[in-house]
Amino acid sequence: MNPNILVICGPTASGKTALAVELALRLGGEVVSADSMQVYRRMDIGTAKPTQEEMRGVPHHMLDVAGPEESYSVARYVAEAVPVVDGILARGRLPIVAGGTGLYIDHLIAGRRFAPFAPDSGLREELQRRAREEGLPALREELARTDPEAAARIHPNDEKRTIRALEVFLSTGKTITQHDRESRALPNRYAPLTIALNFRERPWLWERIDRRVDEMMDRGLEGEVRALLASGAPREGTAMQAIGYKEIAAALLAGRPAAEGAQEVKLRSRQYAKRQLTWFRRNREAHWYFWEKIPDLPAAVHFSTQLVKDSGLQ
Repeated sequence: MNPNILVICGPTASGKTALAVELALRLGGEVVSADSMQVYRRMDIGTAKPTQEEMRGVPHHMLDVAGPEESYSVARYVAEAVPVVDGILARGRLPIVAGGTGLYIDHLIAGRRFAPFAPDSGLREELQRRAREEGLPALREELARTDPEAAARIHPNDEKRTIRALEVFLSTGKTITQHDRESRALPNRYAPLTIALNFRERPWLWERIDRRVDEMMDRGLEGEVRALLASGAPREGTAMQAIGYKEIAAALLAGRPAAEGAQEVKLRSRQYAKRQLTWFRRNREAHWYFWEKIPDLPAAVHFSTQLVKDSGLQ
């Protein structure tokens, strides 16, 4: 099957946005963000969300689709992004999925269906109450009886996933293991041509990350974090746990300078980049493009357009 979508992935600060926009302009594409933090409104600077100038008139999707008080999930991302990608294809244009959240990319490509959840059923709240009153080990024992594979797979201290597994079984009659197995047996919804970006030398990526954090601070990251805290965004929520926000918020709330938090952001960003690279290297079908110390965008565009042509994507 010839590919029908283009994926541009890579670690943070590896130039995904610039390449995606340039290719969209040349190939008649629209960009679908695959970034688990760019989904949140009012979180622009710290997530490196593309500005209108950087978008250059190219339609961008899956940005600003949730409030920072919400807990966004991969299941919700797939449910919302699949119609977007299908719509781009229906218009005869090229979907360009660009981002660094490998889990979102993989599940979008698969079009994976997730076990249903009725948010108004009260079941989750009941399980959470039981975890508080009876203790997580009691729920773990119940899970071991109903879904021993999930119990073995989920860490004993992972309350969220333990409750989710029990919730699926109690609401559907099927174990989450069975749901996952049936979902994985389905063919992928999309056929991707994947371009993965990185720098040829690791220190060059670290320099790029450090420079990006400095630029974020210059653009007003401290003010953005202060505004989120003032708005009541929960500190333990998914959004405020994002790299860049968690560290700056911790510094501010402890009465320390935001600049101290920025140094922590640099460290956490480098650690995150390592995890991203580990994830993307598992994809043996990915075509890697390695930047030199000073990125050459025209060269990357030439490399990418040749791949698109050779693959039959266009």
